[in-house]
Amino acid sequence: MILSRHRELMITLVNRELRTRYKGSSLGVLWSIITPLFMAIIYACFFRLIAGVKAPTESIIIGVFAWQFTATSVTTGMMCITGNSNLIKKVAFPRWVLPASVTVAGMIDYLISLLIQVALVVFLLMIARPPAMISWMVVLVPCVLVYHAVFNYGVALLLSALNVYYRDTQHFVNVILSAFFFLSPAMYDMAFVRASVGTHTWILDVYMLNPLTIAITWYRKLMIPGVSFEWTPWAIAGLVWPFLFVAVAYALFQRMQKNFADYV
Repeated sequence: MILSRHRELMITLVNRELRTRYKGSSLGVLWSIITPLFMAIIYACFFRLIAGVKAPTESIIIGVFAWQFTATSVTTGMMCITGNSNLIKKVAFPRWVLPASVTVAGMIDYLISLLIQVALVVFLLMIARPPAMISWMVVLVPCVLVYHAVFNYGVALLLSALNVYYRDTQHFVNVILSAFFFLSPAMYDMAFVRASVGTHTWILDVYMLNPLTIAITWYRKLMIPGVSFEWTPWAIAGLVWPFLFVAVAYALFQRMQKNFADYV
């Protein structure tokens, strides 16, 4: 009901976000594919050899593309309030629409990249030894995408509000994002994590609380045959808490947004 009431505003802001993101660029939206693909190739060709991470190339591609969706949503979402100071000061509208529009724009980019991902995964599985077919469960990827986008939106909500009051937020987040990348299974799979933790199974339990662990593992499970997902209590908690987090982030955002015009 709330989304339908502000549908036109949302569409306008999403269009503006996408146009601004690729303004003056010759390749435009193709950069949403080129950037993570280039990163995936680097990790697949070099980092695996240096660090000894043996995840299949198709697994790395899926992980890096999913990570890019979160990284883009967080970095652009964090700046969506302070970057729209004129709009905040002069126009009355629900402020939560700004981080929502950034998340939706990022999701559109990711949906486009998914087409390339599926094609690449199909190709890599066909040339594998032995060859394999992409899982039929790939049709369920949009369900994981909703979960992924909910988490991204919650983070964008919270950080966009904090960045209004505390401008050091953006510097702090840049550091945290770098660490979060290595703490998420973007360039390695869960088999590597299980092998690394050894008998310290509690580390694996805590690791499953990371929403990106849930999202990336499920993307892989729905595309790559043979990928498993263990339904442990910790995994269920990791699946549920982002929805509670969005509710808390929204409440804090609503409380803090009353003074946005005074600080931006």
